[in-house]
Amino acid sequence: MNVVVIGAQWGDEGKGKIVDYLAEDADYVVRYAGGPNAGHTIVVGGKQFALHQVPSGILYPNKTVFLGSGMVIDAEALFAELQMLKDNGINWEGRVFISDRAHLILPHYRALDKERDAHRKHPIGTTGRGMGIAYAEKAYRDGVRLADLDWAEKMSEYDDEDKEYLDKYRDSLIKMRVNLTAKLFADRKKNFLFEGAQGAMLDLDAGTYPYVSSGMSCAAGAACGSGIGPKSLDKVLGVFKAYTTRVGNGPLPTEFDEDSQSELYRFVRETGREYGVTTGRPRRCGYLDLVALRYACRTNSLDGLVLTHLDIYDTLDEIEACTAYDIDGQVVTDFPASIEELNRAKPVLEKFTGWKKELKGTQDYDQLPKEARKYVEFIEAYTETPVDIISVGYERNDTFIRKPVWE
Repeated sequence: MNVVVIGAQWGDEGKGKIVDYLAEDADYVVRYAGGPNAGHTIVVGGKQFALHQVPSGILYPNKTVFLGSGMVIDAEALFAELQMLKDNGINWEGRVFISDRAHLILPHYRALDKERDAHRKHPIGTTGRGMGIAYAEKAYRDGVRLADLDWAEKMSEYDDEDKEYLDKYRDSLIKMRVNLTAKLFADRKKNFLFEGAQGAMLDLDAGTYPYVSSGMSCAAGAACGSGIGPKSLDKVLGVFKAYTTRVGNGPLPTEFDEDSQSELYRFVRETGREYGVTTGRPRRCGYLDLVALRYACRTNSLDGLVLTHLDIYDTLDEIEACTAYDIDGQVVTDFPASIEELNRAKPVLEKFTGWKKELKGTQDYDQLPKEARKYVEFIEAYTETPVDIISVGYERNDTFIRKPVWE
């Protein structure tokens, strides 16, 4: 069975934790998009792991993980991450493989990435990890893949600095290289878990362009970025937080007002630990945007939703969620493509009574306070998508399933 997990907002929804949780019943985990700009935080037994390129399932001792063809790989950062895992007692050797069709990030791409963003009239707020340049080179058909590392004619195109870099990692990368399409087909009766990067609203086509990532963070990317056809994907789950966050520039219609709502802004940011795993940048925070969430459900054919960070609201008397936008006096319920319209959008809010009870430790939906269940059921009704999994804490076991995933 092939199950896809994507972010249903602007990234940082808790995908890493959910993939880690579901990986227990998977045979393989495939990361199909993104690169070193992504960051997943996983807490197991009180120990925190920050992963960037390695799929979340690596923390299980018997799982094999793959970096897919839709990824752009920073070899230097990848091997530093693998060393971090080894230093923390995670034996990864023989369990981490990379698609031979994945592209590589060359060192000078990072400087080009930062320089390009600095010269934009409206900077995107890129992480500066060189991903955008790598994807651009891929589109130009000038990129370098793992499959090209022993192609002498191709290697001759690069200058001495790039050759030295590629030579340094060539043998190690070749040992990890795999024909992922062949592997997926050979083991097609196994359970594959496909891990997305960033979020649906940062997808190059469906997201808030140009304030998006350069890769495919949509559900369809699981097929394109791994090497199987779309009909082979059995289930798609979208992860979202009980509120909304975003890192970097671009529209966020439900963002809290830092002047009039500074206390709420600080509360959500600090309680939710809303700081970038990769950059450390504070995340912008706002009300749950149901207009954007429903759009993500529709554009990704989500079979189910995964709600995280519900516990962040434990102490609040009242909770609000956005059910429409007011744009120049007109009520809008379909997510617009226009950045100007999104920048002018004001959230139309629905109020909910808080539950005033600690949710951590909850292991069954019926154990949730009725106020929390009302919030969940309103989300389901609005998006027309069931909430199949709920997370009420950072630990792996602070999670419960309402509907079995591997069926």
